[in-house]
Parts: sequence; C-alpha cells; structure tokens
Amino acid sequence: MKKVILIILISTIGCNSYNSDSEIEQWKNEILQVEKAFNDMAQRDGLSKAFEYYAAENGEIKRDKKVIKGKSSIGEWYNEDVKPNESLSWKPTYVDVSKSGDMAYTYGDYTFTSQDSLGIVKVSKGIFHTVWKRQKDGLWRFVYD
Repeated sequence: MKKVILIILISTIGCNSYNSDSEIEQWKNEILQVEKAFNDMAQRDGLSKAFEYYAAENGEIKRDKKVIKGKSSIGEWYNEDVKPNESLSWKPTYVDVSKSGDMAYTYGDYTFTSQDSLGIVKVSKGIFHTVWKRQKDGLWRFVYD
C-alpha cells in the first residue's frame, strides 16, 4: 500500500512539474509577444502612446535621474520630452516569468536614434530592463521600465 501511495505521489508531482514548465513557457511566449506589440506600437504610433498604453496604472519609469509614476504621468512625460525626430526600438534577449505566472521581467538591446537641427543622426545603443505584471483582466502591463 505504501508503494502505491508513493507511486501516485511521485506521478502527481511529476505531472504538476511538467504542466508548470509548460505554463511558464507559454507565459514567456506571451511576454515576448507583448514586447513585440509594444515595440511595434512605438514605431507606428509613437513612444508616448505606446508607453502609456503598456504601463500599468501604477507603472513607473526612470528617466533623466527621476522616477515618473503612474500611467498618465508616463504618457505626459513622453509627450513633453520626445521630439518628432527621435525613435526607440528594442528587442528582448531574455525573459523570465514567476512560477505563479503573475510577474515577469525582460532585458535586451535597444537603439535610440535622434536627428539634431543640422540633420546629423545620432544613434545610441544600450540594454533595457522591464518588469511586467499580469493585471486583473489577464493582460500584461509593465510596472517598471
């Protein structure tokens, strides 16, 4: 009898582990899709619209040695700071998701391009880091960028 219970217990743990790994991979793919959609929106509709749309209500961004808190404040900051001749593109190279599927983070490469008043194009590259949280409606929104 003890052997039967042990076998059932091991089988159950094994199945749960497999399902959990499968779910984590699914969630990682969701985050990669959200990152792509976020970047695509930034290219198509502008940084202000994209950052405000993908921010959680309590989302935060750190820019110019200050932290901007809240979805609408993020949109306002981008409206005031971003010039028409500036663009930002990025692609995550790493994603991880919590076992509970409610938090995730990404990092990867970004390219910021601007053009000055003389028409000289400046390009800077770096690494970004974003923290994502699944919202009550099931959508992923960033809580820190």
